[in-house]
Amino acid sequence: MERSLGLMCGAGVLPARMASEARRQGWRVVAFTVGRVEGLAPHADRVVAARLTEVAPVLAALQAERVSAVLFAGRFLAADVLKAPGDEVFERLATRAGSLADVRLLDVVVATLAGMGITLLDQRPFLGDWLCAEGCLTAARPSEAEWADVRRGLALARQAAEAHVGQTVVLKRGAVAAVEALEGTTAAIRRGTGLAGPGAVVVKAVGGDHDYRFDTPAVGPETLEAAAAGGATVVAVEAGRVLVVDRPATVRLADAAQVALVAVAGGGP
Repeated sequence: MERSLGLMCGAGVLPARMASEARRQGWRVVAFTVGRVEGLAPHADRVVAARLTEVAPVLAALQAERVSAVLFAGRFLAADVLKAPGDEVFERLATRAGSLADVRLLDVVVATLAGMGITLLDQRPFLGDWLCAEGCLTAARPSEAEWADVRRGLALARQAAEAHVGQTVVLKRGAVAAVEALEGTTAAIRRGTGLAGPGAVVVKAVGGDHDYRFDTPAVGPETLEAAAAGGATVVAVEAGRVLVVDRPATVRLADAAQVALVAVAGGGP
């Protein structure tokens, strides 16, 4: 019997990669696209345009397509949820959650899908080698002083992530220039490097309670471009827990800008 997967697609190249992997695993892929999604069509059996805050048509399509599992992929911005008006179903879900913080809204989404007989899947089995093992991915390597900032940044970023504030910090010589909030990783890097000046270190980590069914924290070409433009010399991610999107292109950008890109063990699950 054919298995149908509902792929909820945010922006970027990740949905296409995850759709391709899902097809390889034998899933029929019904993709719901929010925003611009690159290269998806060849890997999906059906593509449906959707909005984050218009839930009723998505639930109806999931039922009509006999979807048994849902997978989130790509970049969804919290600011888009806060700014856009929601349909009646979305408002009911938000009221049940009591908050638009990811962790509470996710509980309601999981319960809603479960009530329809649909499982929300962990993203990691669909990511391939873009989840990096510990090590340096580039020719450039951090100095001893930069490693000290990486270690401090990793601890601070994990604290921020566990408080559901953000997952990225920018620092220089121990001084914190920015902590990510609603603006997202790229904007936080621009803000932080603007304050710190050349030589800043960017660190992205994950809270110990992070639920990979909802999203996988990531850096990518856009991250490296922002870091390089701001004069950052190191971008560090938590090994095995932060995704490097389009890894070959991201490493090429880092090498060209002489930015050290490293994956470091954070001790998380």
